Amino acid sequence: MVCSTTLEAPSVLLMDDGVPASPVEVTRCSRVTSTAGLMEERFYSWTAPYASGVNIRHQLADMFGFAVAGPDGERFMGFGFPDQTIVWDGSAVENTYRVLLEEQSDPIPWRTVDIPNGFSGSLAEDIASPVPDVVQEEEVFSPVRALW
Repeated sequence: MVCSTTLEAPSVLLMDDGVPASPVEVTRCSRVTSTAGLMEERFYSWTAPYASGVNIRHQLADMFGFAVAGPDGERFMGFGFPDQTIVWDGSAVENTYRVLLEEQSDPIPWRTVDIPNGFSGSLAEDIASPVPDVVQEEEVFSPVRALW
């Protein structure tokens, strides 16, 4: 469990004679799932693992088209033969994978000034510089946030 506390504006009902009340501390707690745990949960969202899914109960469920899922193979999910449930598991894993990739990167890319390339000058000019031991400082540009 991870809990976070924030200060939020009070409800209008808490105002006394039009005088605004002070901010209210609100604590929210939620369950945390690791990435590996989330992917495993999604992988078995429609089909039970193979080892626990070869008993007589699961074989009868597969024959009659009942989808039994979960890591323990004990949840009835609906109607679907094994080939359909594998497709559904694949879709669940793909959607989870896409969401995890989106959470890793910033949706607004950083934009920077172009990097000078090596073809904008001449080696002859570099060799013929009056003071070869002096290193010229390059201008450093800070990244600029995109406007769109």
